[in-house]
Amino acid sequence: MVSVSYNSEVPFPNRVRRARRLTWVLAVLAVLVSVFSLSSGATTVSLPDMLSKWVSGQELTRIERVVLFDIRLPRLLTGLCVGAALAMSGAVLQGLFRNPLAEPGIVGVSAGAGLGAILAIVLGGMLPMVFLGSVGAHLVPVAAFVFGWATTILLYRVSTRQGQTSIATMLLAGIALAAMTGAVSGLLIYVADDDQLRDLTFWGLGSLAGASWVKLSVAAPIMLIAVLGAGFLGKGLNALALGEATAHHIGIEVQRLKNLAILAVAAATGAAVAVSGGIGFVGIVVPHLLRLATGPDHRALLPNAALLGASLLVLADMISRTVVAPSELPIGIVTAVIGSPVFLWILLRQRNVVDM
Repeated sequence: MVSVSYNSEVPFPNRVRRARRLTWVLAVLAVLVSVFSLSSGATTVSLPDMLSKWVSGQELTRIERVVLFDIRLPRLLTGLCVGAALAMSGAVLQGLFRNPLAEPGIVGVSAGAGLGAILAIVLGGMLPMVFLGSVGAHLVPVAAFVFGWATTILLYRVSTRQGQTSIATMLLAGIALAAMTGAVSGLLIYVADDDQLRDLTFWGLGSLAGASWVKLSVAAPIMLIAVLGAGFLGKGLNALALGEATAHHIGIEVQRLKNLAILAVAAATGAAVAVSGGIGFVGIVVPHLLRLATGPDHRALLPNAALLGASLLVLADMISRTVVAPSELPIGIVTAVIGSPVFLWILLRQRNVVDM
């Protein structure tokens, strides 16, 4: 009987040191991007001026307080949480599927959330006034989150048999589910009026313009718990790269790992899509870039992906609200412009994976 032990230490100490240094660099980058985000916008209010007033004991004007505390700060925190959630979700799914081209939409959250948002925008006016009065302006994010979770649960049920979840079945079922929700969404778009079509277009392209303390107080805890919880899946995802059978023999509870990974991704992505709409490329590009820089160790990849994803989304938000100021571009356009060339580069590097 041969005993097999799993050494959790990475056999490449240079990669470990490089990953740790990169973590500090990304943390500093997140702080710098946050400072610039609080200082930029369509108005002339700047963070250095407000800080100098605060140090000298002067009171901020009403406009400065509103711009900083009611507009820019909740928008910044929302961007940090959404970026971290999407990038972490992509890193977890790429490890779970063992494919660098996996992204959060595979688990059905994005498709379901999109259908929920479309239903709320097109048919929300038909709901009873008592219900609309209690939900109000939060109908779209609430519907997006509920439908995102519902489709994820349905997908999980379809792909699980006798307590074992088939990753291949989940992938194929996710494609079928996305097609089905796309058909229903297309029908609803067909009957929508011009105002509803405009709302649908802007929601589908993604934006942080609707960020508020109320939305943040609901969505941020979900995203943060999911991101922090996913950070403990690194060792299991490293073992899963060797194959499910090997991971099981070296002591990893594979089914439990799958359950926790899917739960974390569904929670993080569902909350992120609910408050920001459809934002693409963050979940697929960020983890792959980090994997090229520091290797495939998920113990470093997951926290670094969260940090880089947060900085990237805040940077994209800064561009979206300043490049055509005082108007604002949907943030999904900016991430697509940045991410699509990188995605094509990934495809060129991974042609052997795509050709399988």
